[in-house]
Amino acid sequence: MNLLQLSCYLCTELIKEQERKPGDFVIGEIASQVFVFHRSPSFMERPTQTLIGKPVSVPKNYQHILALVFAIREINENPQILPNISLGFHILNSYYVARMTYKATLNLLTRQYRLVPNFQCDAWSNLIALIGALASETSANVATISAIYKMPQLTYGSISPVQDDKVLFSSLYKMVPHEAHQYRGVVRLLHHFRWTWIGLLAVDDDNGDQFLQTMESQLSQNGICCAFTFRTAKRTYMEELIDMLHGFLKNTMFNNSVGESVYFDTNQELIVDFDVTNWVTLPNGSFDRVKVGRLDPQAPAGKELMINDDQLVWHRSFNQVVPLSVCNDNCYPGYSRKKKEGEKFCCYNCAPCPEGMISNQKDMDVCFICPEDQYPNQDKNQCIPRILIYLSYKEPLGIFLTVLAVSFSVITVLILAVFRKHQDTPMVKANNRTLTYILLISLLLCFLCSLLFIGQPGKATCLLRQMAFGIVFSFSISTVLAKTITVVLAFIATKPGSRMRKWVGKRLAYGIVLSGSLIEVAICMVWLAHSPPFPDADMHSVNGEIIMECNEGSASMFYSVLGYMGFLGLASFTVAFFARKLPDSFNEAKFITFSMLVFCSVWLSFVPAYLSSKGKYMVAVEIFSILSSSAGLLGSIFFPKCYIIILRPELNSKEHLIRRS
Repeated sequence: MNLLQLSCYLCTELIKEQERKPGDFVIGEIASQVFVFHRSPSFMERPTQTLIGKPVSVPKNYQHILALVFAIREINENPQILPNISLGFHILNSYYVARMTYKATLNLLTRQYRLVPNFQCDAWSNLIALIGALASETSANVATISAIYKMPQLTYGSISPVQDDKVLFSSLYKMVPHEAHQYRGVVRLLHHFRWTWIGLLAVDDDNGDQFLQTMESQLSQNGICCAFTFRTAKRTYMEELIDMLHGFLKNTMFNNSVGESVYFDTNQELIVDFDVTNWVTLPNGSFDRVKVGRLDPQAPAGKELMINDDQLVWHRSFNQVVPLSVCNDNCYPGYSRKKKEGEKFCCYNCAPCPEGMISNQKDMDVCFICPEDQYPNQDKNQCIPRILIYLSYKEPLGIFLTVLAVSFSVITVLILAVFRKHQDTPMVKANNRTLTYILLISLLLCFLCSLLFIGQPGKATCLLRQMAFGIVFSFSISTVLAKTITVVLAFIATKPGSRMRKWVGKRLAYGIVLSGSLIEVAICMVWLAHSPPFPDADMHSVNGEIIMECNEGSASMFYSVLGYMGFLGLASFTVAFFARKLPDSFNEAKFITFSMLVFCSVWLSFVPAYLSSKGKYMVAVEIFSILSSSAGLLGSIFFPKCYIIILRPELNSKEHLIRRS
């Protein structure tokens, strides 16, 4: 009998209870070839109509039997494998029923037609091993008996957790991975196709309980929700099961969710379309080859697909658009999932990302903040690089302030040149010529130090600019204070019998300048030692910008520098105010009073303007305050003198000064 004839024979004859072939050694097999469907008893019908079983053959399972028969035939025909020894087989059907499984196992072990446990009178064959059935429950039933006789049992079906008991199933050898691996594989497959809203169908027994307990836990851990759980008896008619499932799909969040599907015929590998309503008309034994999807030639044959770290070759049957099974529509980038009250976590609303946050993938649980050097775009689905912002020499504001600082510096140099050219005239010699030169040079440095505030901040510029500004300005105001005190003391010393003449001189003036400046230097040294300024990047004040700035290090020290400058300015203003009505020959006090009024007004308005501005505009406020206060000193004190020296030289004479006094 050839293999084809044997296949036909087994296909038609295996509905019998058993088949056997003699041999020196026999391998027993408990097959699951035939099972009986019957309806549950009902008191509404006659027993004869409800308890009569309907035998059904499973054509696909006969391949398992053919594999055993073919293997035994190949071994027997090859003398190099088992020389002078023949193998036989003894195949019995379990009918998917525990009682029949026990009976079939005892038939194999007792080797006689009458079941007499532990009694053997038939020497027809020598049973050396058992092959369990495809179903894990059947294998377990066989193992409970085969373990007593220490009979090796091989099982090629799925393994339930209870069969891991090494004591109870000591003779059971598993040829396939544990069921838990299959559960994980199914979950990963669902996750791969993004199916998060599924139903579970389980047999109503212990195995079904174990399946649901394990599966529901893994589904939850992977973000998949179970919309429904359907339990069915093992002997429910297949047609009835399909009708019940179809009715459920038709009446729930699942109507029209399956749509067209693709059916792969097990014999001809042909692809035909069918609708869910036609499940009942499918050929017998073909449900294991059903795939949901729609044909779509997206990838060429031979392309590789990675699933579960396993490399699969892309088959034409993979070229399908698999419909999503979800509770609701996806949340697109720019939104995050928000749980619906009273519903499972797979059912959610979509909430826009809060200000300053994004989501760049579908169905994100939470939005996230962009890196510090980036910011969200308008749709809140992408991070965009921030723009570096600082007061540059190339932008209009920077150019304007630079030109202004250079212009005032040039004017100061010209005034200094005029005074040096006319240094022997009474106008220049009055009120301490040396202090006049010192004041002009310090004002020139004030104009130039404002340029340190323009350009990208660096470590050196951040350390220098506030220190240089504070020290140079304190030097200028100290010089103004020295000139004012000199004017007052000179007037008092001219009175007859005055003892103030010994105080009038250059030594007092230089002492005022040095002492006033050294106090500011000491403050700056403490600042440098305690918390020096440093380059910093402000990424939060302005959306979409990185503000490059100098962090002052210590705000209290910064305002201490400004405060001391204000103290010197207020002292100069006070002294000059009381000396403003001195005779005309000493009329410089009037100009100093006005210049100090301008200086104090500028720096009093600087504080609120500085605190209310951001970024490069904050720097521009400080530069403008430096330039305007310095220009106020320069213009108020020196422009009237330049007017007389250049345009009215006749007034620049000793006689004129004496006449006015």
